[in-house]
Amino acid sequence: MQLSSFTMQVLKNFATINSNIVIKPGNEIMTMSEAKNILGSAKVSETFGQQFGIYDLSEFLSVLGLVGDPQLYFKDNYVDVRDTSGRGSIKYFFSDVAMLTTPAKGITMPAANVTFDLDESTLNKLKRAASALGHSEVSITASDNVIKLNVLDSENATSNTYTIEVDGTYDTEDFNFIVNINNLRLIPSDYKVQISSKLISQFTSTNDQMDLTYWVALEKSSSYNA
Repeated sequence: MQLSSFTMQVLKNFATINSNIVIKPGNEIMTMSEAKNILGSAKVSETFGQQFGIYDLSEFLSVLGLVGDPQLYFKDNYVDVRDTSGRGSIKYFFSDVAMLTTPAKGITMPAANVTFDLDESTLNKLKRAASALGHSEVSITASDNVIKLNVLDSENATSNTYTIEVDGTYDTEDFNFIVNINNLRLIPSDYKVQISSKLISQFTSTNDQMDLTYWVALEKSSSYNA
C-alpha cells in the first residue's frame, strides 16, 4: 500500500490533535484529543485490512519520510516500510490499542441552531487576529440579521475585539457561542459550520476532494436562549 497525499495530509493534521492514533479496518481514519473536546474523521482512498495502533504518529510520519515513495506491507504486529528500489526497509511495530486514545464511533450531530459558511481565508484571519490580540476565543453572535465572529477575551468587557461577518442562518439572535480557537486544528479548506445549543459544533469541508469532518466542543461559558 502507498498512502495518498490526502491521507498523509490527514495524518499530519491528526497528529496535532492527538499524538497517537488507532487505525481501524476500512477507509475511515478518526482521531480524538486527550481532552475529548475535538474529534476528526476523514474518508480516504485506501482501505486498511486490519486494526493497528501507532503510539507516536509524528514519529511514524518521520519514518515514512526516510524512504522515497514508501510502500507499506502490513503484518500482524508491525508494518514493513520499503522504498521503491527495494534496497531499504524499516520494520515499525504497532502499539497496544488499549493504551491509546480512540473514539468508539463518530458523533451524531444534534439539530443545529446556527449554520454558517467559514472559508479558508476567514479562518486564517481569525487565527491571525487571535495571535495579534493575544486572545484565544471566538465568540459567535448575531445582530441585525448578520452572524458575527468576534475574536476577544470574554472575561474582559473592554478587551480589543476583531469582528468579521459571515453568511448563515440561525433560529434566534439570543445566543453567544464561544469556541477556543486553539481547538480549531483544521486542515486548510472551506467549511460548513453547524452549531448546536448542546455545546457541540461540526465543521464539514465543502471541498469535493476532501471527505473531512471535525466536531469541536464549545466552551461552557456559551449561552443560548430560544
